[in-house]
Amino acid sequence: MSPRAKMAVPAKVAADVNSKLRALAHDLSNSVDTILQASYLLTQMKLEDDVKKWTDLVDKAGRDCARINREIQEILRSSV
Repeated sequence: MSPRAKMAVPAKVAADVNSKLRALAHDLSNSVDTILQASYLLTQMKLEDDVKKWTDLVDKAGRDCARINREIQEILRSSV
């Protein structure tokens, strides 16, 4: 977990809010995984340099989203 996330951790999150946020984080994981899988498949193709640049940008952003979502899930698990 990043230092920034550690500082922002509330002592407790209401159980119903925690449950809803965990469900949303799970759904977000599914969408991000789809983006990362499609991005990976695109990187396996022969692409022009400018298209490859955009594919790399999407891949990096998808990885950042996955990392942020994992941090959110970790915070939610620790605040039950």
